[in-house]
Amino acid sequence: MRTTVRLDDDLLAATKRRAAETGRTLTAVIEDALRQALGRADVSSSSVAPLPVVHGTTRPGVDLDDSAGLLELMDRG
Repeated sequence: MRTTVRLDDDLLAATKRRAAETGRTLTAVIEDALRQALGRADVSSSSVAPLPVVHGTTRPGVDLDDSAGLLELMDRG
């Protein structure tokens, strides 16, 4: 389908560069961008599964903010 769309000059220039860099048409780049944007808009917060909450304790002296120390403890077993 053919249509006319008004785009910001900088946005059009960037889109043309992307098309040239990827060897695709301007239409293909715009279509993909719209599909991605519309796909994100379709995801509602109710469709996102809640993250599980794990309750537990750590060993004395373990600093959860010290990633190097945690790796060292895990290597020791």
